[in-house]
Amino acid sequence: MGVSVIAMSAGLRIFLFFSFGYFVSYLFRGVNIGFAPYLTSELNLSAADLGMLTSLYFLGFALAQIPAGILLDTWGPRRVNAGLMVLAAVGTVVFGLSHGLPGLMLGRLLLGLGVAVCLGASFQAIAQTFPLARLPLINGLVMAVGGMGGVAVGAPLTALLQIVDWRTVSCGLAVLTLGVSALIFFGARPAAGTHPARAGRRPTMAEQMRGTRQLLRDPAYWRIVSLSVASSGAFYAVQSLWVKPYLLDVSQVSPTRAAGLVSVLGFAMVAGNICLGSLVRRVERWGMSLYVFGGLNMVVFMGVQIVIMAGTPLPLALLWTAYGVFGSSNILVYALLAERFPGPMLGRVNTTTNLLIFIMIFLCQIGIGWIVDLWPAQGGHYPAQAHLTAWGVVLALQAGGALWYFWPSRRAARPRAGRA
Repeated sequence: MGVSVIAMSAGLRIFLFFSFGYFVSYLFRGVNIGFAPYLTSELNLSAADLGMLTSLYFLGFALAQIPAGILLDTWGPRRVNAGLMVLAAVGTVVFGLSHGLPGLMLGRLLLGLGVAVCLGASFQAIAQTFPLARLPLINGLVMAVGGMGGVAVGAPLTALLQIVDWRTVSCGLAVLTLGVSALIFFGARPAAGTHPARAGRRPTMAEQMRGTRQLLRDPAYWRIVSLSVASSGAFYAVQSLWVKPYLLDVSQVSPTRAAGLVSVLGFAMVAGNICLGSLVRRVERWGMSLYVFGGLNMVVFMGVQIVIMAGTPLPLALLWTAYGVFGSSNILVYALLAERFPGPMLGRVNTTTNLLIFIMIFLCQIGIGWIVDLWPAQGGHYPAQAHLTAWGVVLALQAGGALWYFWPSRRAARPRAGRA
């Protein structure tokens, strides 16, 4: 009984502290939603400039994924995540103290590098600690805790910015980041026997690189991630920046209501992560695979985007709730990958997937800005057609991913051998 309690305690700490790390990364991901009006007024930024500045977080995140995956499989999620979060703390201070675009860009890039493993490390630590059958639900809970950062950058951040300026908020986030880094390093030690890096010989760097190259040459891997990469690019590019401009320019709501709907979207994403994760094993008992279930939810997400773009006369809160719930379904790909690939490769599998996803988010976020900027702004707002055109391009990317994902194949990826 004593050993069981210790194991449960270790599992709870690992879940909570790594989830807190992902919460911090989510704050940084979307904080420019609140900062944007102040940044544009101080620096006279265009939509393209704002898209570039914000997307540098995703570029930094993407650039770090392959080396970060190797570090995770070599040194473990606790050390790597805690160490890199110190770099994120430096990045947010640089951002907050900068008075020009180059400094802001450097700060955003450092932020992306510093939180690059918050998600991958969480999934790796969870996979090392909990049974395989519980991964969809627990991964969903990790995303739910992290997704509260998407809630915080809506109405709460807007209210906070009425009290203190964006520079103070940015520098204050450094304190939060360092605190969570310490929690992970000192408080998220795994229970005995759950950390594969402690057992046997640690793989060499050359072995790690060969494993990553093999993954990138695996057609089954590319097929699995195709739709999730496209769906994630669309969802997170909008949720982390362009949702508020869309609401202001297309839906023509007030700034206060727009901030409230951003928080609604954040809550909906949290609910989606929990509900979809908990439904996975149930639908499998009904005969539907995780592969099909995840894919269908991402197709429904495409339908929700079409409904929003069409200006369907439904309550905006309902539409953006659906956007958040079904947009969160891209997270199911990580549980699917955990079924298909061996445990010692999960760090590289997760971070390679993150690499592809965050490159897509970078391209979608900056691409939306470039497309919107093709129309002249009037009074700080862009015409509805500008946003709708950008959304249409992103929707076409998702349609291509769905076609690849569901195209009939004679080869089926075999599940990995592992614990149940």
